Amino acid sequence: MEIVSAVSGCSNTGRCFLVKGNANQGGPPLKLKQVGRVKLFKNLAPPLIAAFVALSPICSTPALAQTVDIQRGATLFRQACIGCHDGGGNIIQPGATLFTKDLQRNGVDTEEEIYRVTYFGKGRMPGFGESCTPRGQCTFGPRLKEDEIKLLAEFVKLQADQGWPNIASNDD
Repeated sequence: MEIVSAVSGCSNTGRCFLVKGNANQGGPPLKLKQVGRVKLFKNLAPPLIAAFVALSPICSTPALAQTVDIQRGATLFRQACIGCHDGGGNIIQPGATLFTKDLQRNGVDTEEEIYRVTYFGKGRMPGFGESCTPRGQCTFGPRLKEDEIKLLAEFVKLQADQGWPNIASNDD
């Protein structure tokens, strides 16, 4: 806000100013306190509006949540699966890749089936679920929680549907 000139008609000449934009509106001159309030409002308004918009339901879109889930799924995949399934392949059993054609041929082309195989294992793939049995079919390494396996199943299905594009590496 820019002060254009002092107003001589004000009863308190040292504290009354004509503010740019105020004269054009035909309103009375603003007193110094009012000028301070206007400045304060103009300085606070943008951050307050930004905070309001950021916290509003408009910004918490499903797309944002889905992006976070995909990133978490990719992290879990790098931690638990990439040793055998790098790029969607399978270094142990070439006919059981994570590409759509192999998933369909093996009857594992839905998120639910991918979840089931990841949790309990199938063939040469060990299960990773916390309650996986029998012991010989399950991983001897760390087990995954149900919500983590759900994220993995969603991630694998999404990647399979997209032909396994490169997984961006984040420093985890």
